[in-house]
Amino acid sequence: MKQGNIQISSENMMPIIKKWLYSDKDIFLREIVANGIDAITKFKKLVSMGETEEKEGEEYCVKISVDKDAGTLTVADNGIGMTEEEVEKYITQIAFSGASDFLSKYEKAGGDGIIGHFGLGFYSAYMVSDLVEIITKSYKPDAPAVKWQSDGNSTYEIDTCEESERGTKIIMHIAKEEAEFLSESRIKELVRKYCSFMPYNIYVDFKGDGNDKPLNTVLPLYAKSPKDCTEEEYKDFYTSTFMDYEPPIFWVHLDMDYPFKLKGILYFPKVKNKVELERGKVKLYCNQVFIADNIKEVIPEFLMLLNGVIDCPEIPLNVSRSFLQNDRQVQRISKYITKKVADKLISLCKNDRPKYEECWSDLANFVKFGCIKEADFYDKVKDIIIWKDLDDKYVTLNEFLGRDEAGENTEKTDGEAADKPDGEKTEEKAEEKPKEPDTVYYVSDAKQQAHYIKMFKDAGLNAITCDTFIDTHFISFIEYKAPDKYKFVRIDADIAGALKGEDAAEDSVIIDIFKNAITDDKLTIKTQQLKNAQLPAVINVDEYSRRFAEMGNLYGMSNEEAGKILIVNTANPVIGKLKEMDEERQKFVAEYVYLLALSSFRKLTSEEADEFLNANLKMLSAYSE
Repeated sequence: MKQGNIQISSENMMPIIKKWLYSDKDIFLREIVANGIDAITKFKKLVSMGETEEKEGEEYCVKISVDKDAGTLTVADNGIGMTEEEVEKYITQIAFSGASDFLSKYEKAGGDGIIGHFGLGFYSAYMVSDLVEIITKSYKPDAPAVKWQSDGNSTYEIDTCEESERGTKIIMHIAKEEAEFLSESRIKELVRKYCSFMPYNIYVDFKGDGNDKPLNTVLPLYAKSPKDCTEEEYKDFYTSTFMDYEPPIFWVHLDMDYPFKLKGILYFPKVKNKVELERGKVKLYCNQVFIADNIKEVIPEFLMLLNGVIDCPEIPLNVSRSFLQNDRQVQRISKYITKKVADKLISLCKNDRPKYEECWSDLANFVKFGCIKEADFYDKVKDIIIWKDLDDKYVTLNEFLGRDEAGENTEKTDGEAADKPDGEKTEEKAEEKPKEPDTVYYVSDAKQQAHYIKMFKDAGLNAITCDTFIDTHFISFIEYKAPDKYKFVRIDADIAGALKGEDAAEDSVIIDIFKNAITDDKLTIKTQQLKNAQLPAVINVDEYSRRFAEMGNLYGMSNEEAGKILIVNTANPVIGKLKEMDEERQKFVAEYVYLLALSSFRKLTSEEADEFLNANLKMLSAYSE
C-alpha cells in the first residue's frame, strides 16, 4: 500500500475543494454521475476505434446504491476505468483534467460528447462525505484493480485490490449531518433533477434486487430531429418534464449545428393568471447534463416566461456568471434563441392567422414584455402585434390605421429623397415638414368607458383595447420607439377632438353657469358642439396629464383629477335651453349634468353618489307633481 500527499496546483484547478466547490451541495451527485457517463463515453470511443472490445450483450449504465447500515452512497459505472498511474494523475494530482488529456490524445478521432472535468467534479463528493473511496479497474487487461481513499484532507492511500469488473465505483461515506443523502426519495429527486436526460441508463437500487427501472431518458425528445417528432410526443414530453397537465399552445424546436451546437424545445404555456406574468422554467443542459434553471446570461429574460429545455455543449458545466456575460458565443446563442422564437410567431401569424388570434390572449403579455426587454425581438415582431377593436376584431396597428404591410404611408420618405442627386436632395429636405403621428384611440376599461365606446361607434369611429396590466407601459414604449408614427389617446381623453361637430365660439354664459354650480377649482369647463346631440356633457382628461398622474400614484403622489376638463355640448337641447331657466334650475341642471358626465368617466365617490341619487329623486318628485 502506498501513502502520500495530494498534489494541489492552485493556479490550475484548486482551491475549489469541499464546501467551496459549488453553491448547492446537492450538485455533487450530478458531478459524480456525469463522470461515470463520461467514463462510458470514453470506453465506447475506444471500442469504435478498435483499441478494445466490449462484452457481448453488455448494458452501459450507471448504478446508484445505498448501504444505510454502513452510511455509504455508491455510484458505479462500467466505463473506461483507471490504472494506478491514472488514479495518481487524475485524482491525486488535481492539476490536470482526465477529459482534457483524453481529448488531446484522440482529438483527430473527434471527442464529441466528452463531459470532462473528472478531477474537479470528483472532489464535489467531499461536500457531503467524511471519507471517499474509489475502486476502479481499467479496460487494459493487464492492469490490476486499484483502491484509493482519502478523507479529503492532504493525505490519501492507494493500493491494488480484487475487482474483476471493468469500471469505477465511487463510495461516499456520508457525513452525519448530511444523512438526507441516504434517503431513497432524496436521491431519486436529485437524479430526476440533474440526470433526467443523460445518455446512458441510470439505476437507483435501494432494495438490492437489481430490478429497478432507469430513472432517466437516454434520448430526450429535444435531441431528435424535429421531423421525427409527433405532436403527441411534444405534449407528452412537456407534461413529464414540467409536470404541467395543461397542454402548451405551441412550441419551437431548436436544432442547430453551425456556427454552434444547440438543441432544445421552448414551449408556450397557457396563461393561468392573466393579471401577472408567470415565471416559467427554462432548463439549461450541457451534453444532456443539467446545469441550472433560468440562466439569464444565456436565455433572454423575457423567454423565461416560457417552459423549455436547451442543450448547448458550448457552455461548460462549471462556469462563472461573469464569463457568460462577456462571452461572445453565449451572446450569439441568446440572439439565435430570440430569433427562432420571433420567426415562429411571425410564421404562425402569416400562415395561420385564425390560430394566431386564438392564441393571442395567452401570447400578448409575453410578446409585449419581450418587446420592452429585447430591442431585436421588438424589431422582428412589431408588425404582428394585434389588438381587439370595438367590433371585437383583431387588427395590427397598421391594419387599424389603414397602412400597407410595411407600416408606412404612401408619402415620400427620407430614403426616397436620398436616391436623388445631392442638389435635389438638399432642396427637397428643406421643404419637408415633421410628420405628425397618427392618433390611436384605445379603451382601458370597457365597462367603465361604455358610454364613450357607444359615442365612438355611433360616430363611425374605432378604437383598440388596451386592458392588460402591461399595456400602459407598452403603448408608452411604442410611442418612444416610433414617435413619428403613433400617438395613443384613451377614448375618454379627446372626445372633443374626435367627436366634435361644427366649430363654434365658446359660450361664456354657459361656462359661467357651470362654474357657479360646480365649485371645483381644478375643473376646466369648455363648450363644444358634439356630433351626438343627445349627450349633454362629457369629461376629458388630457392623455399625458393622466399618465403623469397615474405614475405619481405609484409613488404615493395622488393627483388623479389633474387636467380634468368638462366639455359641455351646446348641440344638446337641454343645454340649449339652459339660459332660459331661472338661476335655481340652472344650478340644478348644471350639477346634474356634471354628475352624469362624471359617472361615465369614473366611479363616483360615496358623497358624489349620494348627491346624484338625491338629484334623481328630486326629478322624480317634480314629475309626480
